Amino acid sequence: MKPSHITGSILGTAIGDSIGLPYEGLSRHRASKLLGFPNQHRLLFGFGMISDDTEHTCIVAQSLIASGGNLAEFQNQLARRLRWWLLGFPAGVGLATLRSILKLWFGVSPNKSGVFSAGNGPAMRSAILGVAISDLDRLREAVRIASRITHTDPKAEYGAFAIALAARNACQTIVSGDDFMAQLNSCLDSDANQLISLISQAVDSVKKAESTPQFAAGLGLSGGVSGYVYHSVAVAIHAWLSHQHDYQGAIIAAVQCGGDTDSIAAMVGGIVGASVGKEGIPTEWLHRLLEPSRSIKWMECLAKQLGASIQTGTANQPIQLSVPGLLLRNVLFLLVVLSHGFRRLLPPY
Repeated sequence: MKPSHITGSILGTAIGDSIGLPYEGLSRHRASKLLGFPNQHRLLFGFGMISDDTEHTCIVAQSLIASGGNLAEFQNQLARRLRWWLLGFPAGVGLATLRSILKLWFGVSPNKSGVFSAGNGPAMRSAILGVAISDLDRLREAVRIASRITHTDPKAEYGAFAIALAARNACQTIVSGDDFMAQLNSCLDSDANQLISLISQAVDSVKKAESTPQFAAGLGLSGGVSGYVYHSVAVAIHAWLSHQHDYQGAIIAAVQCGGDTDSIAAMVGGIVGASVGKEGIPTEWLHRLLEPSRSIKWMECLAKQLGASIQTGTANQPIQLSVPGLLLRNVLFLLVVLSHGFRRLLPPY
């Protein structure tokens, strides 16, 4: 692990999230008509904002810093930070995540707070774990903790581990799809055979030089990729393997699939960003992220803290956010999201 890997993964998650956000929930056909080609920010007059995908990634990073490598403390820190995150009234929080955090507020242990769901909430925040934790056994445990605190369906955990493992591999050179498959297969239980099969199909599709939208269509997802973790993770892995050192190409390919575009692009961004670093992310995309709280500078500082914490193995106080500023930002974000919702009621269809 190098500091550039951590910075690239966090920023890559954020930019992927922000590029994909305005396209969320739209089919590929409707998105093309309504918003155009996903080669720039299209949320707010050429600027972008992040959603819960990036916020949770930052929370995971903060929890790793505050725990100093102690996984039991990581669980406690993550639970505490998720509770306070909900008090900021974030827009678009997933139902499983909402129910789990409410259980945490009512005093339920983080070991029992999760609900049975195979959504992609854990996968969207797991790339940073793969970059930060090199030991495979510890990585599996960290993914288990970060997944089951909100989602107890093993599918959610398996999908999250696949993303974390991809990010871990992306810190190296070009990764063979077959090698990644073999490594994933050796790490997961036989219960994950469905995920292994889907990712195997993704590897074969990449060998045939099929585009990521073509692969998604072949899975029956031509109308958009759902939030079901096995679908979103398989598509994200395909986009990564197809564009391992081409951040822009990977994000565009993910968003073009339609559906849960912000989460899938966040996963892809966290993986490819770890490979290319900040320098591999288009400068224009970075400069046009409209985030006064979790700004590019703030996330770079967070990445630097995480790198220092990993090197020293000590717990530190991670940088915080201004509560009043965060609340004002969330109000603006909600208004922007609502305006997009109303816009979708109008043509072109």
